[in-house]
Amino acid sequence: MNTVGLETLGRQQLALSRRSFLSGAGLSLGSMALASLERAAGLRVPHVPRAKRVIFLFMAGGPSQLDLFDHKPALVAMNGQPMPESLTRGNRVAQLQGRRLIAAGSRYAFKRHGQSGTWLSELLPHTATVVDKLCIVQSMWTPSINHDPGMTMMQTGHELPGRPAMGAWLSYGLGALNRDLPAFVVMISGAISGAQPLYARLWGAGFLPGRHQGVTLRTGRDPVLFLHDPPGVDPATRRTMLDTVRELNELELGAVGDREVRTRIEAYELAFRMQTSVPDLVDLSNEPRHVLDLYGVEPGESSFAMNCLRARRLIERDVRFVQLCDRGWDHHQILEPSLEGKCRQTDRAIAALLVDLDRRGLLEDTLVIWGGEFGRSPMLQGDTAPRAFGRDHHGRAFTMWMAGAGVRAGTVHGSTDDLGYDIVKNKVDVHDLHATALHLLGLDHEKLTVPHQGRDMRLTDVAGKVVRELLA
Repeated sequence: MNTVGLETLGRQQLALSRRSFLSGAGLSLGSMALASLERAAGLRVPHVPRAKRVIFLFMAGGPSQLDLFDHKPALVAMNGQPMPESLTRGNRVAQLQGRRLIAAGSRYAFKRHGQSGTWLSELLPHTATVVDKLCIVQSMWTPSINHDPGMTMMQTGHELPGRPAMGAWLSYGLGALNRDLPAFVVMISGAISGAQPLYARLWGAGFLPGRHQGVTLRTGRDPVLFLHDPPGVDPATRRTMLDTVRELNELELGAVGDREVRTRIEAYELAFRMQTSVPDLVDLSNEPRHVLDLYGVEPGESSFAMNCLRARRLIERDVRFVQLCDRGWDHHQILEPSLEGKCRQTDRAIAALLVDLDRRGLLEDTLVIWGGEFGRSPMLQGDTAPRAFGRDHHGRAFTMWMAGAGVRAGTVHGSTDDLGYDIVKNKVDVHDLHATALHLLGLDHEKLTVPHQGRDMRLTDVAGKVVRELLA
């Protein structure tokens, strides 16, 4: 055997002897790592939380803040004219790079609503009825100019894939409130054709234990695949099988200390409990007619509105983090009919969700967040024809809103310039949004960390601040 082979063999033997020593002492490398992670999760509630749960209404594709929330009469007056070069010179403008940048004012009427007198577009008549519950942030900023990094940033705090989603961080830091349902649930709506893809990694656990990843609830008869026992298998037989598998997995866990074995054990047990809890969750037979009418849904249908109703039912059952992903907000062209359609599909249901949560006393400890990965540009994409008019991606200034637990309701935070191109007051970036949400849940974003690849990782990376002005 050559020298390289002997060195390799020596290293392998050394590794094996170290592993044998640690295993004999009951301290395998895997179990020590798992213990370290569990100790990190002990940094939980450094201050009294205002929120116990979160609903994140994620409008995938980037909704146009200029046609919904950010009223810009000056942009309307400049419609069709070149954008001032003093604003745009040297900036990244996604797909408009190298083209003439033409001002594109909104074609929709805006009015003031509520006691707060907040400006809203005519496309949001139902949101207008609950506007005094909202804290609208008009000064959101993200470095992302394309969908995949933008979505990844909004969900995980970093543009590159591989990190835990916000819901996974909450599951890790705070744990589950209901042992019969996942702590992190995801529901998806909107047509697939032409929409930006939504990858499962957007609600993944990254380098956290796998049990913290989001569980997708599907529409239709089987919200979770393979949840029903096959013909000929009764609950007692299933229980016996799971007990036997658990014994084998416990033996493996004791031998290797791999945290994913623990995840597997817990996943089997949760799935067994969900065989009872999930059918009850999706059974709407006990929902009064006036509640179904409030959301505008019928039992058995698949829609964003139905997902909103399910979100309320999940929150009622103390699921920690519920994310509704609605596809189809990427309007580079035919913006008007497309945006109008998306608002018809979502506006009533979102207002209904806030009203329903409030009536049941759930809004006071549930944080609701609405927004996309970025907004849309004040510059024209395409031409002015109804079937061609559109807007490009715009991360320099866009709008999101929050409602519920601990949020300063009936306010508008931050502002953009007269043309809606850039932020002029109270910039809030994605890390700030995450830090503020964690704060409302009783968590310090700088202390909720996990050791990974040589440093302590966190949702807010190395940035972020709590935006106190958003808090009641």
